[in-house]
Amino acid sequence: MGLMHDGLLFLLFCLASSSRFRNRAGNGVFLQDPELEWERRATVMGEEKTEASVPKSKLWRSASADAASLPGAYKYEYLRVPYANDRKEDFKPQKGARPLSGWAKKILLGHTPTIPLAREAGDRHKLVEILCHVDRLYVRIKREVFKSRDAYKYLKLGTCPVNHANDKYYYLLYLLKNDCGFKKESNVDYLSISSVLSYKPTSVVLREMPFDIPLQCKFPRLFYAYKIGFHPKLQGGTIFKALQPKSSFILTPQDASGKDITGIQSYILGQLMFFQASGAVGTPSSGKERLYINKCFVTTSQDPNSHVKYTVIDNYGCMIDGKVTLQSKFLPANSKKVQKFSVGAFIFKNTASTTSQQHLYMHCEISMGPLSPTPTSKACNFNPATKKWVALYGKDCICACCDSTCSSGKHKGPKTIISSPSWKVDLSSMDEYVKGDSQMKSSGADTFSLEDPDLAEIKDFQNYWSLD
Repeated sequence: MGLMHDGLLFLLFCLASSSRFRNRAGNGVFLQDPELEWERRATVMGEEKTEASVPKSKLWRSASADAASLPGAYKYEYLRVPYANDRKEDFKPQKGARPLSGWAKKILLGHTPTIPLAREAGDRHKLVEILCHVDRLYVRIKREVFKSRDAYKYLKLGTCPVNHANDKYYYLLYLLKNDCGFKKESNVDYLSISSVLSYKPTSVVLREMPFDIPLQCKFPRLFYAYKIGFHPKLQGGTIFKALQPKSSFILTPQDASGKDITGIQSYILGQLMFFQASGAVGTPSSGKERLYINKCFVTTSQDPNSHVKYTVIDNYGCMIDGKVTLQSKFLPANSKKVQKFSVGAFIFKNTASTTSQQHLYMHCEISMGPLSPTPTSKACNFNPATKKWVALYGKDCICACCDSTCSSGKHKGPKTIISSPSWKVDLSSMDEYVKGDSQMKSSGADTFSLEDPDLAEIKDFQNYWSLD
């Protein structure tokens, strides 16, 4: 009975975890295992490609066993030609002789072209992949592209939402008969089915750039077409500016190894940024106090009173942005007079389309407090696994007020707002054109460059700084 009870609980858990995508699927393809369906469909398309690549004739079938012994003149070779270039009138029988046209010479006397093989659907370097078949269009995108846990809500294929997911991919699996806004176009050489993979978040700040990726499946008419995409390379620069501390505290941007960044650093969306709050050189201290960050917020202006702002830390040391992304957290430091934290690079949505880059500033309220943390002098991170607040040092109970209001009645010491040097976030265009072919296994957006920062940087940062 115990095993049966555990089995039923596990089944209910699996059904609950997948229902959020199943309910959004509409008329899509319902599957228990989307990855298994993806691999099965890719295998079927590969077999169809292999069968179609060498047409069979009666002579070939009857003499297949002795084909290797046939003279070269009797071995069949096949050259596929676009339907539009097949000028049948040049081969119509007529009396006498006439010169062979140039296009016919090229086909009949030229060398058989080398046809590149379709790349495998399981290429690990692809972020976006598409499978085209006669009655369906499958798209999957790696979850590592996104930093927000609810990114699937804003991801659509045409008008159809994500309908399957696992720990690695979001899937959009739809039949062509589904009402997803598929656009059909008939050409001389192929039938085209096109759509758009779009990501348009509605949150106040952006952790990934909204994008629209055109998708196209081509179904050839009596020929094969292979095309190579053009992948642009993005380049940027860095401007350096000396830092001038103006208060008893300084807020300094750093790299993953704990070294100060002395110029205006350029980041891309989602890249880890590290900051250190510390006392300015020469600032006296009693040795019985610890530095605390009460709140931090980001603006597009040097003025901390700017109306456009996004709060990262609040409520006397609660890393509230950690409830949105794992990248935001307090980090250990090697001194009680230093506090470090990390944040993932983002931009403000309302100015994303007006400039190619955004300059942003971090403003923090800093104070000195007792060595033993209190509800108003603390550094608390959010643990998404347990959905609880955890103190960087001290007992976790001091973080209990992070979801409400931490009283300032017992908080002592002056508060100071300091600002960091500016940094910029590159908003280079990330549109990519993804094409598929009915005889190809997939067509990937290899240069779809929403770069995912290596989370190992945080571990390097922590290893560099040991907790005092």
